[in-house]
Amino acid sequence: MAGRPEVEVAVVGAGLMGAATAWAATREGLDVTLLERYEVGHARGSSHGSARIVRRAYADRLYVRMTGEALRLWRELEDDAGTRLLRMTGAADQGVVRAPERIAAVLADQGVPHEVIPATEAERRWSGLRFEGPVLYHPDAGTVDAAAAVSAFVERARARGAEVRERTPVRRIEVLGPEAVRLVTDGGSVTARRAVVAAGAWAGELLGGLVPLPELTVTQQQIFHFPPRDRSVTDGWPVLVHDAKLLVYGLPGGADGGPRGGWKLAEHDAGRRTTARTRDGVVDPAARERITAYVRDWLPGLVPEPFNEATCLYTSAPRDDFVLDRRGPLVVCSPCSGHGAKFAPLIGAWTAALATGGAAPVDRFRLPSTPA
Repeated sequence: MAGRPEVEVAVVGAGLMGAATAWAATREGLDVTLLERYEVGHARGSSHGSARIVRRAYADRLYVRMTGEALRLWRELEDDAGTRLLRMTGAADQGVVRAPERIAAVLADQGVPHEVIPATEAERRWSGLRFEGPVLYHPDAGTVDAAAAVSAFVERARARGAEVRERTPVRRIEVLGPEAVRLVTDGGSVTARRAVVAAGAWAGELLGGLVPLPELTVTQQQIFHFPPRDRSVTDGWPVLVHDAKLLVYGLPGGADGGPRGGWKLAEHDAGRRTTARTRDGVVDPAARERITAYVRDWLPGLVPEPFNEATCLYTSAPRDDFVLDRRGPLVVCSPCSGHGAKFAPLIGAWTAALATGGAAPVDRFRLPSTPA
């Protein structure tokens, strides 16, 4: 028999999802210990950097509804932390595969303000950008400062009593019973009533054999920052999603964009497969060439010479969905697939509810009945 757990909820991983879970759980009065392999805010995973896109333009009603709930909670975090995290710019989507008119129909069904405009009108509105075909614009979009959000989640959780243990990698998880789990670290063990595993690219190795996971694919992605020719023009641009020959996204780079207001550009899900342990952090020169050519062709308001570049990890589930479910005392929190950041405070709230005995919030996010 397991003894009395030391803590109600132990959270493994202090990236966006783990940090958001700690914030949400402490708001509910739960006793929380947050364990981070490195330091809070490190750059070895998926949650670093100063800019991620927040937007509502999905061709999937579930995700559209989730974006609305998440935006409300982002504003609650801003109020709680007394800091600005969101920068609302609107968003413009274009491309045949992107299908702006199809997405517009879903937004209309969900009551989300939007408009579909011709390319000529889009180019008139946003000097320095090129468009083709119909363009979907919706105003309820922009960016969130990911690094500042992690810090805000953690600090507010700490202020409500959470214990935060940095540089404490969890080496092994032992299920002791339906209401107890032990997390083994180099500095000793932590027993908890529930353990939330929000470990991103490390989730598979920690949870293998303990729960039936879907196939989780880890890839190393590349991002680039380009300087504006005239910041007075680019400061008025919306965030961008475009499927041309590449599926590209673009957004203001925030602090990472430097004093000149550089823009962050990247291909979505074009990285090579890797693991959390074997990723090399080396930018693929071919990716640099592709994105520079894209900037030259489609964003004449930017200088087509990147001044900064970096890598990050995607952890992707089948069909680009999330994984959010509980088995016994283990809660699996993997809102991933390269589009999870915008949902962080909502995922945190859902994960905290799972940890207190709630059901999986979305059936299609459940763990499989048998391993993949």
